[in-house]
This record gives sequence, C-alpha cells and structure tokens, in this order.
Amino acid sequence: MNTLKKLQFYMGKRKVLMPIALTLSGLSGLLSLMPFIFIWLIVRSLLLTGSVASGIPINVYAWWAVGTAVAGLVIYFAGLMLLHLAAFRVETNMRRTAMRKIMQMPLGFFDRNTSGQMRKIIDENASETHTFVAHLLPDLAGSFIAPLSVIILIFVFNWQLGLACLIPLTAAVFIMTRMNTTAQKAFQNEYLGAQEHMSSEAVEYVRGISVVKVFQQTIFSFKRFYDSIIAYRDLVTKYTLGWQKPMSLYTVAINSFAFLLVPVVILLIGNKSENIAPIITDMFLYVLITPVIATNVMKVMYLQQDMFLADQAISRVENLTSSEPLPIAENPEKITACDVTFENVSFAYPNAGQNAVDGISFHLPEGKTFALVGQSGGGKTTIAQLIPRFWDVSAGSVTIGGINVKNIAKDNLMNHIAFVFQNTKLFKTSLLENIKYGNPAASDEAVQRAIDLSQSREIIDRLPNGLNTKIGVDGTFLSGGEQQRIVLARAILKDAPIVVLDEATAFADPENEHLIQKALHELRKGKTVLMIAHHLTSVQDADKILVIAQGKIAEEGTHSELIARNGIYNSMWNEYQRTVTWTV
Repeated sequence: MNTLKKLQFYMGKRKVLMPIALTLSGLSGLLSLMPFIFIWLIVRSLLLTGSVASGIPINVYAWWAVGTAVAGLVIYFAGLMLLHLAAFRVETNMRRTAMRKIMQMPLGFFDRNTSGQMRKIIDENASETHTFVAHLLPDLAGSFIAPLSVIILIFVFNWQLGLACLIPLTAAVFIMTRMNTTAQKAFQNEYLGAQEHMSSEAVEYVRGISVVKVFQQTIFSFKRFYDSIIAYRDLVTKYTLGWQKPMSLYTVAINSFAFLLVPVVILLIGNKSENIAPIITDMFLYVLITPVIATNVMKVMYLQQDMFLADQAISRVENLTSSEPLPIAENPEKITACDVTFENVSFAYPNAGQNAVDGISFHLPEGKTFALVGQSGGGKTTIAQLIPRFWDVSAGSVTIGGINVKNIAKDNLMNHIAFVFQNTKLFKTSLLENIKYGNPAASDEAVQRAIDLSQSREIIDRLPNGLNTKIGVDGTFLSGGEQQRIVLARAILKDAPIVVLDEATAFADPENEHLIQKALHELRKGKTVLMIAHHLTSVQDADKILVIAQGKIAEEGTHSELIARNGIYNSMWNEYQRTVTWTV
C-alpha cells in the first residue's frame, strides 16, 4: 500500500476530498501561469506596435491577469481547506486506531514500551502526517502540472530558447534524483529513530528530575538522556554537512535559466538590426515564466521528502501496534480452583535471541506460598507475569485449577489475581478512588478494613482531606513505601484468591518495610501466593522457595532444606546476612 493509499485509508469517509482537492490544485497550477501570459501580451503589444491603443486594450489584459491570479488563489484555497479537513481526520483516526489496538495488547507489551516512547510514536507521528496532507499535498498536482505546462509553452513560442532552458532543468533534476537515494531514506529512518529515542529519554528524565535535584546532579548524571542528545546532534550535523555540495549545485542549476537565455538571444539576434522585437519579447516571457519551473521543482523535491516522512510516520505507528493481541478462547472456562501449575514452560520475549524461561515446571497448591529468588535477570518476574497472562508461553502450559490460562476469559482471570508490582502506580486522583480500583463496588466498611490491614491508617489520618486527598495535587505526594501500602490496600480490597508479589518491599525504608511486611502477612492469609524477593528474610516462612538461574529452577525446597543443602541459596543467604550486619 503506497503512501497516498495509506492516507486515504485513515481519511475514512473524507477520502473523497483528496481527488477533488488534487483536481483543484491542478487547475490552480494552470491558472497561476495565466498572469505571466497576459503580462507578456502587454509587453509584446508595447514593443511591437509602440502604442497602447492598437489591438486589444492593455487594460483588458491587465484585468485578465488580475482575474486569473485571484481565481487561482481562490481555487487553491478551496483545495487547501478540503485537505485540512482530511488531514485532521487522518490524525484523529491514526490515534484512535493505535489506541484501540494498544488496548488489546497483552499486559507485557507495556513493560517493553515506555510511556514516553509510545506518546512520541503515536502522537508526534500522527501529527507528522498533518504537514504533508494539509500543506504539501495541495501542491502535488499543481507542482507537476505548472512546470510541465511551462516546458510545453517555452518550446511552442521559441524552440531554441526552450532548449536553452532545458539544460539547467535537466541538470537540476539529475542532481535532485541523486539526492533522493536509498542512503537518504536510510538517514530519515535513523533521524526519526533518534528523535523517538531522545523523546523517550526526555520523558524519563523529567520524571526523575526531583531525584537529580535532590542529589545536586547535572544533566550528565542522567547519561542515557545526554547520550541521546549527543547522538541526535552528531547525526543531524553529519547529514547537514553531507548536503552542502549537492544542494549548492542544485540551487545554482535551477536558478540559471536567465543566465543561459542571454547568450542564446545574442546568438539568435546576431547582426540583425530589424525584426528583433519578437525575440526580445520571447526572452522577456521566458525570464518571467521560468522561475515557475524552479519554484515547483523545489516543491516536488520537498514533496518527495515529506511523503517519505509521512510514510515512515504511518509505518512507525503501525509497527508499534503490529503485535497480535492474545487469542481469545471461543468457549472460555471459569476458574473453580486456585492452584497454579507450570508444566515444562518456556518463553522468549519478541525478537529475543534466547529463552527468558526455559523448561520450568512446578505446582503451587491452593492456599500455599511459593517464593522465587535468584540473581536479577534470571527470569523471576517473567515467570510471575505468565500467571496473569502478560504473555503467552512459547512452549508448555500454565494452568489455574487445571485450566490453561489461554482458555480462561480475561475478566475472569483478572478477577482471580491480585498483582502487586515492584514499581507502584498511583493515579492523580483521590486516595479513595486509588484504593477502590481494586474493587469499585466495595462498601465503605470494606475500604476502611483494607486501610487498616494494609497499615495505611496513619497515612490517611495525617492528610488534611483524608481519603479525599488527591495525589499529586497541591504538593501532596507520598513516599515510595507509603505508596506501596496504598497499593496493598487496593490488593486487599480486591480480595483475589491468587496473589502475585513482585519485589513489594524493594524501595521501602526499614520502617515502611516493617509495615509493608505486616500488610503482606494480612494479604497472604488463605491465598495462593507467588512472591519474588531479594530480601531473603521475607521468604523464610514460604512453603517452598524456588531458586531461579538463567530461566531454570536451580534449587527448590523450604528455607531450612536449602540452607542444609549448602548450595546456591545458602550462598545467597550468607551474603545477605553479611550485608545486613555490615557496619563501618
């Protein structure tokens, strides 16, 4: 599907506006030449007759020149307005289509794509099409028709002068084609990629600016953002310098019509002393009209570049949303039991070279707690994410109550699982609404109970508006540990039979960690729990500990069994104890 067809697709019902606008553009291009013709007729009348009274009155030509110029502008404006309407629809439909597809993406998709990256790709690339459709597409037909008409005219009036004009035009077109090469398209891809990367890093940098300021760091402390700026600068500088010579040659060639006309006219006149007025008037016409070629050829060059940018913008949005949504079972089953089984499960992330999870098998009985421990990057979080079906496994199966998670309806699956993430997320709304995300229909009594069990009562009591306090408004912010307790209140309120805890105490200070551990103890009561932890004291009472290394289960057993085995877990425990007891 070429660029124009892609744009028509996103125009929806307004796609009929494009051929109408292009027709108006072509007509406007023809009318834009007419004032030059009438001015030439006025000059010819003066030079050939020496009188303003002979033949058609000059004022008639003048009015025709003004009339055709105004008509051309009106028609061009009409086409411009039509394509503005189409351009706004393209932007709207691109954003709607992208967001509709994103809402169908697996939850793991959002772990692999940052919010800054998605905003840049969807919002800015949709806006990128506006310039082309609304401001450059109106010139498309006119930019081709006007110079072609001029070329025909210059050969009709005087073929010798026409040949003289053809030389710089041919040179300019040749240089232009050399500039629009595969390397140029490759650069545009690099350029857009560098912009996306810089935008993504900028968003992440701004989100962390408070930390940077607290520790009095400069922009250099956020190395990824700085590196993205330097990479963008180097890319653009190299590209700009590479265009110096070809662009200079192109500018000289496309603006040298008059320079070549003078010697040709001198040769045509030769030693003639009479009947030279027609040649002079023809030259005057060519001097007037050939800049139209230069202007429109330049427009064509920019049209090619902007058409490529528009095509890349559409492709980038479509590539972002090209992942297939998880398949939906035709006859979904309902969860009746809450034990979790991994049977020879393997999983690899999209475009990854190796499995993140490789042949994992274990059975988590209902009401029991299993803990996953191991080095970072070993696959613990990936294993946890396969239970609520953030991704579909590459091989093997994950079952809940004997039912493959692929055969469970999404709503039913989500209703049975509470997931507490390592990175907490509170919305910029009231604490009450944040907590009730776990169960919007919960009673006030249930909310108050969840607050007490999550050890969040003192947080609520010290805020001036209590539960109605809005997070992020009027300077109201919570610490990482306090946010985690509110998130735990949300999970407790949900009262799901299966709980997945991913480093729930990772960023808490000692006081908050103690309170979070008490909240976790309440949350885990009677639940099927899979927890990930680096603080090994929090997994001592787990019914079973799985030591994960390179996507496999390296060891498994209770805390005491693994200590007695004197293996990987025992080494981790000893190292953890040395870290805890270390003093200066």
